[in-house]
Amino acid sequence: MPVRRSVPVLVSAVLVCGVALAFAQGGAQQADPALIAKGKYLVQIMSCGDCHTPGTFYGAPDAARAYSGSEMGWKGPWGVSYAANLTPDLDTGIGYWTAAELAATLRTGKRPDGSVIGPPMPMANIMQLSQDDAGAIAAFLMSLKPVSHQVPKALKPGVEAKGPVLEFPAPSAWDAPKGTAAPRAPAEARK
Repeated sequence: MPVRRSVPVLVSAVLVCGVALAFAQGGAQQADPALIAKGKYLVQIMSCGDCHTPGTFYGAPDAARAYSGSEMGWKGPWGVSYAANLTPDLDTGIGYWTAAELAATLRTGKRPDGSVIGPPMPMANIMQLSQDDAGAIAAFLMSLKPVSHQVPKALKPGVEAKGPVLEFPAPSAWDAPKGTAAPRAPAEARK
């Protein structure tokens, strides 16, 4: 094939790839504005940004990086977990998920790969969302500007985190699940 004929084919291929990438990044797949607004409202009243937006724990949430995850670890009996990047970034967020997969994750607590969302996410509450509400939240999150931010991977119990961590103390006898009460401090320490 002569070079003159291959140039239009090459240009067409590049354009198709560019359109596909723009679509994957959310530029071409906008949901109904009313659905996005409902999802934004739900995400706000559910306080998702408290954990998933950098700066919130320090009194200055960064709106430019809203919902891009946090490097603040949550340490408990499960190990250390981190708030995920909920923006549609293809490399570090939920960009490869469909809105339907995201809505299903909210209602089941299981990611598309089958892994379970663990503590401290209040999944027992989140799984009570109606299908419509889960769909609205998914539409809102998919409408966000993609933010590239890889949060640290979860750590197993006993593995030390390298950054800041909020640690859940052992529960008191009252708060402990039945049969697993935490040992009480000596009487003199409780005074």
